[in-house]
Amino acid sequence: MKKSASAVWKGGIKDGKGTLSTESGVLSQTPYSFHTRFEGGKGTNPEELIGAAHAGCFSMALSAELGKAGMTAESIATTATVTLDKVGDGFSITAVHLDVEAAIPGAAQAAFEAAANAAKAGCPVSKLLNAQITMDARLKA
Repeated sequence: MKKSASAVWKGGIKDGKGTLSTESGVLSQTPYSFHTRFEGGKGTNPEELIGAAHAGCFSMALSAELGKAGMTAESIATTATVTLDKVGDGFSITAVHLDVEAAIPGAAQAAFEAAANAAKAGCPVSKLLNAQITMDARLKA
């Protein structure tokens, strides 16, 4: 399987503007800029999109791991917080923190934690990122 996305950038780093589009059309000329990436402006940015991809990938991976253990979640809610730090002369994504809350009827805490850790390690986006990945996983009672 191959999926694609594209970016168009016009202008300098601080005064320029760009758009992002995805093959599916979910993003179509979605604006991004220095302002949206570093100053909280309206629009998206690469780190936000990586966070969305990681949260979605992890949630699906956790569902698969739970299934292997004979459990089915009513819900899995994941937030991925991506940290972009200045490193040397440039910037690097240095960390991602996954905050997970799952409602799983009848699940034991130890089985849930084992599934969450396996999902964190096995999620394709986790494998892609060269960053420290931490997690807080809560099983709702």
